[in-house]
Amino acid sequence: MKTTNPVYTGLPTTIFEVMSRLAIEHGSINLGQGFPDVDGPEDLRRLAADALIAGPNQYPPMMGLPELRQAVAEADRRFYGLELDWKREILVTSGATEALSDIITALIEPGDEIVLIEPLYDCYLPLVRRAGGIPRLVRLTPPEWKLDVAALEAAFSPKTKAILINNPMNPAAKVFSRAELAVIAELCVRFDAYAICDEVYEHIAFDGRDHIPLMTLPGMRERAIRIGSAGKTFSFTGWKVGYVAAAPTLLDPIAKAHQFTTFTTPPHLQKAVAVGLAKGDDYYAELSGALAAKRDRLAAGLAALGFGVVPCEGTYFVSADVSPLGLGANDVELCRRMTIEAGVTAVPVSAFYAENGPSHFVRFCFSKRDEILDEALARLGTWIEGLRRAVA
Repeated sequence: MKTTNPVYTGLPTTIFEVMSRLAIEHGSINLGQGFPDVDGPEDLRRLAADALIAGPNQYPPMMGLPELRQAVAEADRRFYGLELDWKREILVTSGATEALSDIITALIEPGDEIVLIEPLYDCYLPLVRRAGGIPRLVRLTPPEWKLDVAALEAAFSPKTKAILINNPMNPAAKVFSRAELAVIAELCVRFDAYAICDEVYEHIAFDGRDHIPLMTLPGMRERAIRIGSAGKTFSFTGWKVGYVAAAPTLLDPIAKAHQFTTFTTPPHLQKAVAVGLAKGDDYYAELSGALAAKRDRLAAGLAALGFGVVPCEGTYFVSADVSPLGLGANDVELCRRMTIEAGVTAVPVSAFYAENGPSHFVRFCFSKRDEILDEALARLGTWIEGLRRAVA
């Protein structure tokens, strides 16, 4: 038999799927995969349901419903002062992952170099490699997650086509500062590179931090491609509604890639998201405030159990150093043991590195009901205490 594409042939199942299957098998509380355990605003769900019944349920415009594209442009003006032409600079996609696929397919040619910042979301490397791109990795490590400016600069060259940056960053829970973004912007201008900006957690930043789109920095309006997601903004991860903002010369080929990938996105979901984006400031404040409280709840509980909790500036995730527990296992083995023995599932942080990542940090998702977080902490406490008694 002839070979299949080597990028995907034999590619391991994503760590999220592996750990989720294990969690189901052992009845474990799944704090590994990043999704809320409650649905988003009821008014938006009812609006989508009514639109589904009322119809039409045929193909909406390939670029997305005008009302959603207008709403995205208005939200970017409202929150960030960006002035975008909804007709020429906004595209609706079936989720942020599709947006990433469309962008990379449209922009990257074989031999192009792409700067990626580790730890990184699992789809980035396969998408870049499938497009023929050459990844240039810049590593951040816990607990500081400090951006090494010298290493970043060394990763850029005349062959650099783009940098892909996730901000706020999964799994590091890092919110890039204006100074860090200014360095990235300067390098993009100096090396004539694009910036692919995965900003799906834009409204989930904590402790008074502001999300700063890279597109707003000098020289980046025509270079940056900005990705947003209704899944994270409204806790509708299953809806798979994403949106892309970019200058017309960039959006045109991206839209063509979208046209030949999914072509369009369910219209009733688009209608609901358009209304959601216009919600008042109180909604957005409650979203980040409620999640910050959950972060604090889980982080305090983990610290009390002996985990070395890493600061969390945004997203759904808190990472923790397991070495203070003295269990003598690496992060992969410990996550497996926690799932089977303690009934709590996390994800090893090393899975977010191409190779040889830090081996003693695990990531927990805190976008769960308080009673679920409390039960997870109780199970972990019982498990850790049992292990300590066994070796006493």
